Amino acid sequence: MFFKQKSNIIFRNYESFGYITDNRNFGYKQTDNNENYIGDKILSESGAVFLSVLGRKPQTLDELAEKTNKQFTDIDIQTIKNDAREFYCMLERDGFIVSGETLQECEEKDTRFSYKTLEPEIIRKNFSTTIMHSEKSTQDFLEEYFKGKPQLTNLHIEITSKCNERCIHCYIPHESKISNIDSDLFYDVLKQCKNMKLLHLTLSGGEPMLHKNFCDFLRKCNKYNFSVNVLSNLTLLDNEIIKEMKANPLLGVQVSLYSMNPNIHDEITQMKGSFEKTKNAILKLIENDIPLQISCPVMKQNKNCYEDVIKWAEQHKIHVGDDYVIIARYNHTTKNLNCRLSINEVKEMINDKAAHDLKYLEQIEMAAEKKKNTTSNDFVCSVCHSSICIADNGNVYPCAGWQDYIVGNVKETSLNDIWDNSEKVQYLRDLRNKDFPKCIQCKDKEFCTMCMVRNANENPQGDPLVVNEFFCNIAKLNRQIIFERKEKLMNS
Repeated sequence: MFFKQKSNIIFRNYESFGYITDNRNFGYKQTDNNENYIGDKILSESGAVFLSVLGRKPQTLDELAEKTNKQFTDIDIQTIKNDAREFYCMLERDGFIVSGETLQECEEKDTRFSYKTLEPEIIRKNFSTTIMHSEKSTQDFLEEYFKGKPQLTNLHIEITSKCNERCIHCYIPHESKISNIDSDLFYDVLKQCKNMKLLHLTLSGGEPMLHKNFCDFLRKCNKYNFSVNVLSNLTLLDNEIIKEMKANPLLGVQVSLYSMNPNIHDEITQMKGSFEKTKNAILKLIENDIPLQISCPVMKQNKNCYEDVIKWAEQHKIHVGDDYVIIARYNHTTKNLNCRLSINEVKEMINDKAAHDLKYLEQIEMAAEKKKNTTSNDFVCSVCHSSICIADNGNVYPCAGWQDYIVGNVKETSLNDIWDNSEKVQYLRDLRNKDFPKCIQCKDKEFCTMCMVRNANENPQGDPLVVNEFFCNIAKLNRQIIFERKEKLMNS
């Protein structure tokens, strides 16, 4: 009998316990496969040992038992083999690993992502608790184990600030797009991430494919078993890059497509011919079964045609994120906001979406219901609790777009030290809803998502505590539309 980890599984060994998860928190959902998630699990110390010898290549039970026996020298090999078989079969029922009578059968059971798959794979949900470290939920266990200390699981690295497009809405000033990350620094950061048990990396720019070592970076990320998200305009995609992307089953790509009208897309990117290059590259990724998501920011230039992008993407089973949230540049200049929708245009967009998608307003209302239970002592947002960003010059900042709020530099201080000891990081972690008294008292707060980078970038002094009125008005608008919908239903 052969066993192997599934290709979409991430495992981290903490010695006294193990953590295993699928890629659901980091991979892109697909239009026909939104609920096909396995979950995550805490493994006991012995369970972590059994799983640590199990890799992505099929191995026989005898091979696995011999490797395990090196760590349990006082236990006879037959007992280890029996325990291993029971443990692996249980993990297979949970959906984390696969087995086969032959090496080929084992490989074939590890079905990977494919656009050609018409029906989602059926995953059994009968999770066993026999190897759970405790009866607590995974997140409760991790929080208790680390005594409430935030764990870095997501890192965003801008490997270059250079870009071959000049998108009119971009939050990075064009004059700042000048340099690449030093390769040795990138590799050093990756080693630190491995030691910190990081799960997910986002590689972006600028345009990340402009970096001469982009393929080498992907290769190293795969070696360390990181889930990887690449943000790119795809205009520089080539066969070598495709080969490296296919090699990492935990990799996904996000690309911006603004319109199916080439003139409008190119007007936004300010690069003639960019539409054809991006569209053809998307089709190339689909052909090679590389997971993809399209981002379609909605602005004045494409407000009347962004839905064409959604329809085109649905034909190819690609999920689209369409959003009217355009933030100011991180140097607090606001010229790029000239393309941002007005409140009336946002209202028109919401009504149009509601007319075409019956669930759209329901989702807004459900999200608002969940926020009713938030208190003044709850966190404002997740920045510096599980994620952080690094720029090409080594500067570390809270999240993408908030680049003038520097919390450290990895050329001078280790990432772990910045994460644990930076005063600015601690300041952000200590912020609570009560630090925004205007929001606490606002009747529209349940329809609002507080975002400090929106506040900071649009404020001349970069103050994240000064609430951005534009987004207050959007919250008010959402509440009003939901209220009108309820009245209409009551009177119908």
